[in-house]
Amino acid sequence: MAPHPGARGTARPATYDPHPATGKGPLILSGANVVLPTGTVENGRLSTDGTRITATPSPHAQMIDLTGHHVVPGFIDIHNHGGGGASFTSGTTDDVLTGIHTHRLHGTTTLVASTVTGDMDFLAQRAGLLSELAEQGDIAGIHFEGPFISPCRKGAHAEDLLRDPDPAAVRKLIDAARGHAKMVTLATELPGGIDSVRLLAEHGVIAAIGHTDATYEQTVEAIDAGATVATHLFNAMPALGHRTPGPIAALLEDERITVELINDGTHLHPASLQLAFHHAGAGRVAFITDAMDAAGFGDGTYMLGPLEVEVSEGVARLVEGGSIAGSTLTLDRAFQRAVTVDRLPVADVVTALSVNPAKLLGLYDTVGSLEPGKLADLVVLDADFALKGVMRRGEWVVDPQLG
Repeated sequence: MAPHPGARGTARPATYDPHPATGKGPLILSGANVVLPTGTVENGRLSTDGTRITATPSPHAQMIDLTGHHVVPGFIDIHNHGGGGASFTSGTTDDVLTGIHTHRLHGTTTLVASTVTGDMDFLAQRAGLLSELAEQGDIAGIHFEGPFISPCRKGAHAEDLLRDPDPAAVRKLIDAARGHAKMVTLATELPGGIDSVRLLAEHGVIAAIGHTDATYEQTVEAIDAGATVATHLFNAMPALGHRTPGPIAALLEDERITVELINDGTHLHPASLQLAFHHAGAGRVAFITDAMDAAGFGDGTYMLGPLEVEVSEGVARLVEGGSIAGSTLTLDRAFQRAVTVDRLPVADVVTALSVNPAKLLGLYDTVGSLEPGKLADLVVLDADFALKGVMRRGEWVVDPQLG
């Protein structure tokens, strides 16, 4: 949807072409530090032909010198509510495409569209719209964040629309998504929560524990029932206590759980991020944006579902109550911060931004690493890890030669 009056920034036209015809000719990217699953190849080469990465360069390939740069896999965001002034929860199809394209400009080549709490019939309708975009390949699926969450930890969700995770209601959203429901966030301690986790697991949908007031013991029960993701760990859940460890300890200690982290410098203190990253290990972290409309757009006033949000200096908060309301983060900034501020190894950051999300979504055979045969989804970063180029399916979304 268009931003609420008062929003500022430069939006792209809602009718832009999300698949620009920039050509899919064979390329050789040379001279860069190429991050592969086996390690970083300095002064390496990566070749593409059409939509795929190839093992052997075509004799007709165009050579692009990327000396002094890094080439990493395209970023994968499993939790994203919008961008470019557009909402995945309430925008038109063109608005949603604008949000998708905004994040592609920042390196996110695969994206799961997240909704926020709403009326069940409305969410089912949104699932229908978003499933069409999934069928077209524009998104990798749908994430329902709410309405099955705790009123005690609602964050930027409308309390009057919250409801217990009754399995029949959960099933309604799964069916409305026509096979494209990827994840549902639940407060699993609520009535019906454990049964809903089992239902989701049976249907191949990720059950994510979040916006929860669960105890340690209740969280362990949900994990044993089939939950596999912690929705933005630390945020919207009880703090870690020495006598009441709560959900955080249970989620960090269990190797079956992938923990989402919002690395924007606002949602998490750097020490908390380090604690999670080093306790869970690089193999269990997924950096996400939890982005709302203002990502890639600008400060101003927006609507997140039915709630008004004020974005100031890049931080989104509810006008009423002041709760943090998603983020304005893009994954290129999350990457750069992880390397330059948090001092995490580049390979570990790639794992958190590309490898783990691809495996979680069941897409690692086609995306998530720079291996021959996989889709040519990649990001070019300069020596300071600032974004300079983005390729998706063999086409430049951001051409490093024009930057």
